[in-house]
Amino acid sequence: MLNRIMKAQRLMDAACLRLGRPINVMEVCGTHTVSIFRNGIRPTLPEGLKLLSGPGCPVCVTDQGFIDVVLELAEREDCIIATYGDMVRVPGKSGSLETKHEADVRVVLSSEDAMTLAERHPDKTVVFVAVGFETTTPATAVAVGEAAKRDLKNFCVLSGHKLVIPAMRALLSDKNNQIDAFLCPGHVSVIIGSDAYIPIVEEFGRPCVVAGFEPMQVIEGIAEICRQVANDAPEVVSIYEGVVSREGNKTAQALMDTYFEPYDGFWRGLGRIPGGTLRLKEAYEQFDAMRRFGIEEIPAEEPQGCRCGEVLCGLAQPMECGMFETRCTPDTPVGPCMVSSEGACAAWYKYGRRRRRNG
Repeated sequence: MLNRIMKAQRLMDAACLRLGRPINVMEVCGTHTVSIFRNGIRPTLPEGLKLLSGPGCPVCVTDQGFIDVVLELAEREDCIIATYGDMVRVPGKSGSLETKHEADVRVVLSSEDAMTLAERHPDKTVVFVAVGFETTTPATAVAVGEAAKRDLKNFCVLSGHKLVIPAMRALLSDKNNQIDAFLCPGHVSVIIGSDAYIPIVEEFGRPCVVAGFEPMQVIEGIAEICRQVANDAPEVVSIYEGVVSREGNKTAQALMDTYFEPYDGFWRGLGRIPGGTLRLKEAYEQFDAMRRFGIEEIPAEEPQGCRCGEVLCGLAQPMECGMFETRCTPDTPVGPCMVSSEGACAAWYKYGRRRRRNG
């Protein structure tokens, strides 16, 4: 392993020396962000190599307006809100699910758990707050299919599912064209396949390297990116070959295509992205919470002073936010990047503090 690390280090050093300018690499996935911090990878990189945390945390990219819709539904006496744990503490303009003491909020581990709640509480409508990328969308699709088969009329989905490729395109087209390359997410790539990134390479000339989450995979992924950038030879490369295929998981893709369709939804920091969000198809509209309750998502501004949107676009580091470690901490989060276990601010707070404490 030492030889592999030294080889990767030489590639990175040579690339930075050859270019004579910083190389900006965005790790799209929140799990990569945490792995990089946990394993102390950042301090080992050349000075000219800059890692940017991207829009790969599903809780973090959920628009403020969506959070406000969740809170609005939570205030209804006829609803049970079923959600993953991280969403409970994300602040909206009227507090968070955690502060809605009279609301019936249940933390679930899966969409199946939400369906079970609906079966046990036929007098209430269970709203499953479905967030996540292509990784978690197939499970939501299965739940909708099962609900249809069981004629489970008191179950519905508030879809905040997002698609990764449109977000990468939006970043380079509008928000941050200084990104030199992408370290692509492992879990999402299992579903969509490595070939899904070909349009990013062809349209924007940016390397896309798929890697797993072990330290060696991350280091070799970054080194491969540096090689491509230095040689001006962008391509899609997967070093997660035992897990990620070129075509991805066709069964999971078919499930998404059966129940969901892309639409122009809102992302925190990125605004409205064409085809960047998923909603249930018309054939399953009875399970769509927005349609059922006649609610329209309205984009909302982030809390004053919060820079989560900039962090998600790689335009700011958490340490550059004036509220970081002061007003905004894991105990008193102002923005979602400090709430989620995959959030960049949470990672900087947890592992950056440890590094500073140890000198």
